[in-house]
Amino acid sequence: MDFQLTESQQAFSDAVRRFAHDRLKEGALQRAHQRGFPFETARQLAEQGLLGITVSEEDGGQGGTLMDAVIAIQEVALACPRSADIVQSGNFGPIRTFVEYATAEQKQRFLRDLLLGRKVISLGMTEPGAGSAVTQLTTTARKEGDEYVLNGTKVFSTHSPDADLFLIYCRFGPGLDNIGSVLIEKGTPGFTVGQPSSFMSGEEWSQLYMEECRIPAENLLLGPGGFKKQMSGFNVERIGNASRALALGRYAFNAAREHALMREQFGRPLCEFQGIQWKFAEMAIKLEAAQLLLYRAASQPDGALPSAYDTAVAKAHCNLTGWEVANEALQVMGGLGYSQEALVEYCVRRTRGWMIAGGSIEMLKNRIAECVFERRFDQRKS
Repeated sequence: MDFQLTESQQAFSDAVRRFAHDRLKEGALQRAHQRGFPFETARQLAEQGLLGITVSEEDGGQGGTLMDAVIAIQEVALACPRSADIVQSGNFGPIRTFVEYATAEQKQRFLRDLLLGRKVISLGMTEPGAGSAVTQLTTTARKEGDEYVLNGTKVFSTHSPDADLFLIYCRFGPGLDNIGSVLIEKGTPGFTVGQPSSFMSGEEWSQLYMEECRIPAENLLLGPGGFKKQMSGFNVERIGNASRALALGRYAFNAAREHALMREQFGRPLCEFQGIQWKFAEMAIKLEAAQLLLYRAASQPDGALPSAYDTAVAKAHCNLTGWEVANEALQVMGGLGYSQEALVEYCVRRTRGWMIAGGSIEMLKNRIAECVFERRFDQRKS
């Protein structure tokens, strides 16, 4: 087995690293605390070909692989953690589901602006009464002539205050087989984006309200029976989540390493204290192990999608590693790490959220256990 990047992957990695260092490193601290979606940076990334990396060239993307997208997220994050979020949103999550299942007409209407960083898409999945148990969603869509009429509420939708397009999970009738999704454009009558609220990370979201919201039938993305297709996309979504978590952990590790080399206490650098050395050794072990699990999940032969097991293992370990390493790096840096004069505290807050988003650690462990025992364990009350 070869654990090294291929020649072309290394060349791509080097190119992204140079771009990120030259164009994104300066201003990274200010960008991290900027409110709203950073469209200016998104357009820069688009010009560099870092949005739509895995989208086919026919659809306006780069025709690259999952590994290419992972490499881009990691290299950008090492210069500017906030910008890595934009790379992720331009390659994973709702945009990938959209590209996978949208009609040619839908792509023609929406995709170009998304890939150029002019607009952003938001996913409306979680509801006040349906989180990990997403099949309990109650947002409904009924067909009336050449329209669908939607009623329901969504919460915790990333980028929702700034989005122009929303991919909304809904049900067309009772039962799992009647769950699908539609596209709603901002400004549609009956569709309201609530006041922004903030996560612990500082990222904003708005509650979404649909009250007799009418959309044209051509805005149907996946009709009844589409739920399993949508959820299969979460295997890929988790690769993006895992990449960011690991990348921000590594950013914090690098910052703490530089601090330990330069900061002196009791007449010598921090790195000369054995307690500090052991911290870095443990962090390095975790980062190396998580990197290999992530690469295993992202490197599939002949462009195949990663398995549910590989992505669950990678996400769970990368999430935990990113959080633990960033938190330990903050401890090493003391007051500076805890302050907003450095980005380590930002990395701690961001990585903490990814242990919830895209499949909580607990739900991932359930999925891993099902693979281990080769049977399904129903979490619902009997």
